[in-house]
Order: sequence, then C-alpha cells, then structure tokens
Amino acid sequence: MIEVEGLTVRFGGVLPIDEMTVTLAGGTCGLIGPNGAGKTTFFNVLSGFVKPVAGAVRAFGEDLLAMAAYRRARWGLRRTFQTEQAIANLSVYDNVRLVHENTGGLRGTRRQDVMDAVAFVGLDREAHRQVGTLGVGERRLVEVARAVVGQPRLVLLDEPAAGLPDEETEHLGELIRRIPQEIEAPVILVDHDMSLVSGCCATTAVLDFGKLIASGPTAEVLRNEHVIRAYLGTEEEV
Repeated sequence: MIEVEGLTVRFGGVLPIDEMTVTLAGGTCGLIGPNGAGKTTFFNVLSGFVKPVAGAVRAFGEDLLAMAAYRRARWGLRRTFQTEQAIANLSVYDNVRLVHENTGGLRGTRRQDVMDAVAFVGLDREAHRQVGTLGVGERRLVEVARAVVGQPRLVLLDEPAAGLPDEETEHLGELIRRIPQEIEAPVILVDHDMSLVSGCCATTAVLDFGKLIASGPTAEVLRNEHVIRAYLGTEEEV
C-alpha cells in the first residue's frame, strides 16, 4: 500500500504536484491524466529524481522520501521510463543483469534471477540477442524485465504501451496483470491507453494540473464527469 499525503512539488512558480493526497492499494493501480498533469513528476518523486517541497509518501509503512535515491532501488523500487533505457549494443541478458547488479541482487542467484525475469516477459529465446536488433515491442518487454528482476517491492510503469499496436499492447497487459501475483509486487501504471488501464487496474487515480481530481474503482473513475472534462480540455479551474 502506498500512502501519499499533501505531496507538493514546485518548479519556480509552477506546481506540477499540488497537495496530492491518495492511497494506492495493492495489485495494479492506474495513474492517468492529460499530458502535463504531473504523472511522471510523481514517479520522479517516488524514485528520487525530484524532491518535493512538502508532503509524505509511505510505502508499506516505510517513509520512502527519507531514503536516499540509491537506497530506494535497493529497497525494491523499480520503474520504466517513457524513453527506453536498455543499452542497444548489450544483450537482453546483460541489460537485465545490470539492474540486478546495481540494486543489491545476490551474486549467487544472479543468473537464475536474470533468466527468470527474461523468461517472465517471454524473451528467454532472445536472451543473448543485442537489444538494438529487437523490434519495438520486444524492447518494451526488455524494459519490463529490467523492472521485475530481483524481487522488486514496487513497480512503476511509465507509458509502457505508447505507440504499440493493439496485439502487442494486449500481450503487455497480460504481463502487467501477472506482476502482482507472480512477482508479488504492486504496480502503478501510467498510460494513455484507457483499454489497457481498464484491463489491468482495479483502481485508478487521476491528476490534472497537479491536482488529484478523482480516485477509486477504475470503471467509476472513467465515468466521472470531472475526469471526462479534464481529458476533453473543458474542465474549469476552481
């Protein structure tokens, strides 16, 4: 369970996160909103790239913001980014191994842990291929493998399906749904594909101009009048 209270981020005169208070339960939770709503900034706060000016984030009862960024990775926080982070001239295996090495994974179980993550996303036959030779969909799977290796405690997925065709998005959705059950880590999913969010997330929170405007069961949230107006660009500031 992730508990966020009064979280505020300021960039000069801009508040990309404005007094955000929400509880994100286990399983897979969606975090949606228009472009510029503050979703990636929220991920950057959790992973230590951005320091908030106010507020608290507790993950499973632990003060996440009190940890140094590198300790959060060793604690078990994993994430993907909107831009691919895998190194093109390294193999799938070596890309996943790098994450395992740098997040405190045990050397004695490294090969098995890495191969388990590669097999989880269905790339075990491609483990020794260079990432740069893979298609876009397969490269996204490498990013997911990097996020689930080494017993993560929390997985943040930032627009993993952007630009993917429907068939590959559907396969990605199947993997995302398996993470809480098989990897035993909750997922926070940011994506603009509402079919993916609906298919993966029991609950969803919505940001707009840094403010939380809705949270709760996904089906109800997506019917919320304020959410619909925000996505259509007609929501008035109050």
